[in-house]
Amino acid sequence: MDEVLRGLKAVADPTRLRVLALCGHAELTVSDLVEVLGQSQPRISRHLKLLVEAGLLQRNQEGPFAWYRTTTSESLDIRGRRHDRMGHMAEALLDLLPADDRTLNRDLEQLQALLDRRLQRAVRFFKKNAANWDNLRRLYLDEDRVNAELLGFVQRADQPIDFLDIGTGTGRVVELLGPHVRAATGVDISREMLTLARSVLEQSNLTNCQVRLADMYDLPFADGSFDAACMNMVLHYAREPAAALREAQRVLRPGGRLIIVDFAAHDDRTLMEEHAHLWPGFDAPRIEGWCKDAALTLKAPLTLDGGPVTVCLWEAERSQGAPGSAGLH
Repeated sequence: MDEVLRGLKAVADPTRLRVLALCGHAELTVSDLVEVLGQSQPRISRHLKLLVEAGLLQRNQEGPFAWYRTTTSESLDIRGRRHDRMGHMAEALLDLLPADDRTLNRDLEQLQALLDRRLQRAVRFFKKNAANWDNLRRLYLDEDRVNAELLGFVQRADQPIDFLDIGTGTGRVVELLGPHVRAATGVDISREMLTLARSVLEQSNLTNCQVRLADMYDLPFADGSFDAACMNMVLHYAREPAAALREAQRVLRPGGRLIIVDFAAHDDRTLMEEHAHLWPGFDAPRIEGWCKDAALTLKAPLTLDGGPVTVCLWEAERSQGAPGSAGLH
């Protein structure tokens, strides 16, 4: 009862209710809310603190910035547990807000203008600094085929799943799979990539999706937090692929699946010399060995021919009895 009362007290203020509504539409910083609501930063920070303490908002720190989003019943805490009670309360409160309220509608108009400006800035920055990323992927990768395989994978699941995209880049996989999973999280070490990914997800209104700044060797999630994970054209950039696979296995639940999409072994020097690939693709024995060491059972790969370099899709399963840390942490 105390938890419910704390939540009700937290929203018993017009500004805090407006903050909750705004963070239900997008993941926002203190500065974003100051701009939309026209109130001082100390006041907004105080409102945010109370909502976080009540469990109605989630706070995620990324370097000097903290991002806030409304808690949902599908949200996971740092231990991989669901925010069931307070998530349901937050969802119920948002459903009760009147659609014709002038103040709330004005807030949402201001928010949309802010998100539009954010997206424009992100696109300009991305075009200037990372314009070759998606173009390079299309040159060597049949993205439509890969997307179809990933989509088929989640659609074949016998229940809704929590999905993790490791090395999410511009968030394309999260955006694609978001409508078909219970929750999707993308992680990447590049703030620039995440700036664009976050804007894309906001424009798509995928409230069950989020992106986080994180290292693939040290994921900020508890053991067994996800039903499935993906490393889409990521492993060839890894300094230590074996360690990355062990860490991916750690956050999978027993029976969870890891999808690896990457190049088969090749001799294309351009990818190594001009595009900073650390590995010239991977042959079957190498992938098999790494998966075995990570307590992952590997299926036969799916070969996607047709480009200048062959792409493979490997699917591996964490066995029911495997330790969450593959015995190495």
